[in-house]
Amino acid sequence: MSDTRKTVFLTGATGNMGREAVKRIAERSADLRLRVLVRPEERDHPVVRDIQRRALAEVVWGDLTDPASIRQGVAGADVVLHVGGLVSPACDRMPPEVVTRVNVGGARNIVDAIKAEGTAATTRLVYIGTVAQTGSRNAPIHWGRTGDPIKISTYDHYAVTKTQAEAVIAESGIRHWVSVRQSGMAHYDLWRLFDPIMFHNPLNGVFEWSTANDSGRLMAAVCGDAVPDAFWRGFYNIGGGATSRVVNHEFMAGTMPTYRKVLRPHWFATRNFHGQWYADSDKLEALVPFREQSIHDYLAEAPRHMPWIARVVPKLLPGAVRKRIEGLAKAPDGSLHWFDTDDQPHIRAYFGSRAAWEAIPRDWAHFTLDQPSRQPVLLDHGYDEARGPGEWTAADLAGAAAFRGGACHATESGDPDTPVEWSCAHGHRFAMTPNLMLAGGHWCPTCMIDPATYPATAERSPYFAQVWTQERE
Repeated sequence: MSDTRKTVFLTGATGNMGREAVKRIAERSADLRLRVLVRPEERDHPVVRDIQRRALAEVVWGDLTDPASIRQGVAGADVVLHVGGLVSPACDRMPPEVVTRVNVGGARNIVDAIKAEGTAATTRLVYIGTVAQTGSRNAPIHWGRTGDPIKISTYDHYAVTKTQAEAVIAESGIRHWVSVRQSGMAHYDLWRLFDPIMFHNPLNGVFEWSTANDSGRLMAAVCGDAVPDAFWRGFYNIGGGATSRVVNHEFMAGTMPTYRKVLRPHWFATRNFHGQWYADSDKLEALVPFREQSIHDYLAEAPRHMPWIARVVPKLLPGAVRKRIEGLAKAPDGSLHWFDTDDQPHIRAYFGSRAAWEAIPRDWAHFTLDQPSRQPVLLDHGYDEARGPGEWTAADLAGAAAFRGGACHATESGDPDTPVEWSCAHGHRFAMTPNLMLAGGHWCPTCMIDPATYPATAERSPYFAQVWTQERE
């Protein structure tokens, strides 16, 4: 008897999101046949051993930079879930060209393999983007949605590569593609994270979290037959909705109840990270229901996944824990290290100035824990958003380009997924699909990924100024 199940090819199976996707897809083995890409050096990874022991998936040995293994994975696949890639903070210490080769080159290899297979009209390609693409969104601009400007934080090459890879997917010519941007993802190994990146995250910043559990459910759900046609060729934010919107200091209190004894407020950056509350995350839930676990559910469950010593030591020995964490803040890439070494570029990027940092209270009694507005405020995208992609006019394209300080060189509107010519305020001329530009928030491929151009861009682009001027005041 022939196997009539859909074949799903998954990259990134050993990551936090990927392993949940494996679990959820395996639960639907009657309908879905899973194939995973695994690097040979991960042969002994617990997830890989479990996959092989329980015959959860076919394993393709290779990596995203190897076109041959990608072609093997894509061959005969009905759905490709491109979850894999190099992620922050690990990739922050890798050569940028390596991160680009994996994250951008991997996306190209997947697109090329689907086209070589001759299934660009039928294979469904799901790409995982990141909230880092839209960068720092502190109050009062903490509410965001897809179509907001791409704005990459300084020193965030990871976000650069994810933005470039998203463009590869969106302009691939594949009929059924989608980009879903992952927010902060809560998983049960978060307690293991001991990295200076923890100090890059502003205490009064926000996240609309999703959990690994729910992200895995989403990956299984997009493989089903119930996914509506309206879902494809779009950009979405993965978030848990109203019950998962917290201020960063609230999340810290939930994961480390003794934080006032072991942390100090001036250790944490005040800008140049990423995170927002989503005004549009319910849109994804309505199209492909996936939510099951709120961030509060996660926080209640997480302690049961930690060893007892990790829970008890901060309570019994807060002074020792504080010294260890302070040592991390003084290590390379840590916030205090920048001041100890007078690293002015990092000080300006993450605090504005040394004077601004010195003004931060050194104790919690005098530090203000903010509660930003929970009333959504939407940015202006520069065109009539009541019209969908199939209804965009030449005037919409021209107006949106002018709002960005540039121009559209198309004299008539056409297929929103066919590139047209544009020019930016700095004189760069480029081709881009209206869909990527209007719905995805992309703009000049040269300026968009170079934060050094942002101040000048904000002077000429009312669209971009909405997310830049306030932060740099």
